Amino acid sequence: MIRVVLKQCRRRRVEAGHPWVFDNEVARVEGEPGSGAVVEVVDHRGRFLARGAFSARSRIRVRLLTWDPSEAVDAGLIRRRIAQAWALRERILDAEALRACRVVYSEADFLPGLVVDRFGDVVVVQVLSQAMEPWTEAVLEAVQELFGPAAVHERSDAPVRELEGLKPRVGLLRGRLPDAVWIREHGLELKVDVVSGQKTGFFLDQRQNRLAIRPFAREARVLDCFAHTGGFALNALAGGARHVTVVEVSPEALALARENSERNGFAHRMELREANAFDVLRDLDRAGERYDLVVLDPPAFARTRHALPNALRGYKEINLRAMRLLEPGGFLATASCSGAVEPDVFLAMLQEAAVDAHVILRQVALQGQAADHPVLPGAPETRYLTFGIFQAFPRGGRR
Repeated sequence: MIRVVLKQCRRRRVEAGHPWVFDNEVARVEGEPGSGAVVEVVDHRGRFLARGAFSARSRIRVRLLTWDPSEAVDAGLIRRRIAQAWALRERILDAEALRACRVVYSEADFLPGLVVDRFGDVVVVQVLSQAMEPWTEAVLEAVQELFGPAAVHERSDAPVRELEGLKPRVGLLRGRLPDAVWIREHGLELKVDVVSGQKTGFFLDQRQNRLAIRPFAREARVLDCFAHTGGFALNALAGGARHVTVVEVSPEALALARENSERNGFAHRMELREANAFDVLRDLDRAGERYDLVVLDPPAFARTRHALPNALRGYKEINLRAMRLLEPGGFLATASCSGAVEPDVFLAMLQEAAVDAHVILRQVALQGQAADHPVLPGAPETRYLTFGIFQAFPRGGRR
């Protein structure tokens, strides 16, 4: 088998269970592997460390698939890994959540570059790496065996495929899509656009965080910014909010939010605004508006560490303005889905914003992504979502 030999002292991350080997960690490649070829990774003395798939284009030169020298990388391994991932979800999720969950979360389920989301009788698949590209058929077989879905739709259109030298690919792989895909989450009915919605159509990672805002929404006037299809807004209304203003720049997402509000009987308490959240937050602040609960769930501002300084400025701006919009003792529910923004960095940014907004923050909750998005401690990249709920008290001075 072709071998990728690591530089001296570069084996520790692999031994810690990190599933990536970067190009600058490689001393030499013994052989001429094509992209997607299975290779052995060895230390500088030639000792076996792991086995994975080679990529000639990506900075991630090898994505690891097994640390067991006796385990072959084949279709059987792919099917076993998917079955193991589903077994974990069956253990940790209730019956409702099992019908709408992330079945496979890429590296954290030891299938680097593969995402499988279940939305009722429809399964959405993303194949995002050279490591998984050859095994698409094995993935489909495993999905068919586990769920017998009405349809399997592919959304392999993320930019990361280009870094792997792969072209975007979207389309129906198996079965027939229903006219509409609806799921249930915490008793709410939500419509999912698996064909053209963001990512796979719905952000499953915020499931528990959406539920967490309900106690703080009781009798509240709520502002939900970057609202997507209204998941947080609907949970606020289910928690007893008097009124929710939804702000979303995408007209397609806003249309789904409207459908969701009507489906759940909340349309009379929800106002929808198609606008840039940055602009709305600034305008509401200038107008002197006040809310009991403000929710911020923006897209990733930092996809790499190089983008971190600009991202933190963006996060600070929206959080500072949200704090200024709160009634005394009001609550801020705020999130970052930028993996480069670690929880302590996020908290430090919030504290800086609080000082500038002349408020004192009290942390009520600090959470991460839903349990069907597990984290490998040896691979911090698998942890990307930080979500907190904070109460704000006036500190005096100008607000």
